[in-house]
Amino acid sequence: MLQEESDLSLIIAQIVQKLKGSSLYAQLERQAWASLQRPEIKLESLKEDIKEFFKISGWEKKLQNAVYSELSVFPLPSHPAAPPEHLKEPLVYMRKAQGSWEKRILKSLNSMCTELSIPLARKRPVGEQKELLNKWNEMGTDEPDLSLFRPVYAPKDFLEVLINLRNPNYENGDSLSFRTHLGLIQVPLKVKDIPELKECFVELGLNTGQLGIDDSTQVPPELFENEHVRIGQKVLAEQDSAAAQQYIRQGSPTALRAELWALILNISSQPEDILYYEQLKTNVIQHDLLVDSLIYKDVKLTASNDDYYFVFEDYLYQVLLCFSRDTSVLSHFAYNSASPPKSYIRGKLGLEEYAVFYPPNGVIPFHGFSMYVAPLCFLYHEPSKLYQIFREMYVRFFFRLHSISSHPSGIVSLCLLFETLLQTYLPQLFYHLREIGAQPLRISFKWMVRAFSGYLATDQLLLLWDRILGYNSLEILAVLAAAVFAFRAVNLMEVTSLAAAEAVLADLSTLKVMPLLQIFLFATVT
Repeated sequence: MLQEESDLSLIIAQIVQKLKGSSLYAQLERQAWASLQRPEIKLESLKEDIKEFFKISGWEKKLQNAVYSELSVFPLPSHPAAPPEHLKEPLVYMRKAQGSWEKRILKSLNSMCTELSIPLARKRPVGEQKELLNKWNEMGTDEPDLSLFRPVYAPKDFLEVLINLRNPNYENGDSLSFRTHLGLIQVPLKVKDIPELKECFVELGLNTGQLGIDDSTQVPPELFENEHVRIGQKVLAEQDSAAAQQYIRQGSPTALRAELWALILNISSQPEDILYYEQLKTNVIQHDLLVDSLIYKDVKLTASNDDYYFVFEDYLYQVLLCFSRDTSVLSHFAYNSASPPKSYIRGKLGLEEYAVFYPPNGVIPFHGFSMYVAPLCFLYHEPSKLYQIFREMYVRFFFRLHSISSHPSGIVSLCLLFETLLQTYLPQLFYHLREIGAQPLRISFKWMVRAFSGYLATDQLLLLWDRILGYNSLEILAVLAAAVFAFRAVNLMEVTSLAAAEAVLADLSTLKVMPLLQIFLFATVT
């Protein structure tokens, strides 16, 4: 009991400290001072009267949303004596593996830098700055020669690292249940089984109305859809982040989705947010980074070739180039197992006082990175708002898909959950694919790393991301990946090679996400 109280007081203190540095705190302070002029504020009941004023004026709700937003990303409380790296990742072998992986990425980046004789960063000449500023809204028309640039790594490279991950405390055969896991991921992490997933995703049950199922043309809208829209409008009117998160578990109406996501992520475009985005844009105009070419290359290789997303090419450049300069992203490394790469001023290698983070946000883009932004372009057409939403989605969710950690929403746990679900509930299919050399994870890994972006039709992808936000968890990605295999099981049982299995699962654009999830979770015999 004392431990729980201690944990709670520690969380409260840290959240208060975080909020004190925010613009909301300054706004609340100004409002409190201004309220002193109001006749209903009495000196003898000053504290209660100001609280009541905040409640009536809506500022209390804004404070609640800010606290709720902090709690959503706050790491689980650890022992007060635990070192900071335990907040990043409690397991030493995971931290070591992440460190080794980062060294490989940096080696790849540095070798490209050396081969091409291109500096990591340079100031643009004035003429080049003017040219970039003039074509800021049409960067997609630019065709720089990127033939010599290559992605620093692709998802399949990352998968090989995860396959070789081992807990040194486990000898072969130490654990019976672990020994019987025949998938590619060989680390002993606790993942949920279907009964536990049912409990976790209870709102996806067969008896609960779902957008993605109950809004189909066969179901009269008055049975579910109209009422769901009415409740959604009420949630938005209340401006309550927690209520919005609960509501969106049943899916968001298309017309309300942009506002609901912004409410859940606690994003409201204040003048200072727009100014901050403009400052990032100025940094892009003034300085050229090597990672800019990696971003250009990635957009050209992925989103530009996608039937849904090619029209957003300019938005993707704007958002991703600004993202690479955003030092506020560095704060998420407090709870991310990864560490931001460092670069040194020429001639000062190893001297910490001459070290800078590179890129400034600490995130090196990989092949497919731009697909985290692309679906958001359907919802947000104002660049600074689009940017804020993406940044918050990244520091809450997407970073976990390309870093090695033991977190339940981390990519290692998702891979293990996917393989465990298949091996436990579709054993014949799992063993068949394994025997023919078509380990299921080799096919599904790219789906999960991209959160299915670029694989599902956009309307279905947004329904899936509704649930990621609603449950504040990425575990649903592994469940959907397993559900896709279950859906195509008959065809997969007939294939005799990895290439044939990949062909069966090559096109997911016709799949309906919610029926697949419901059937797999709630109609599977457990």
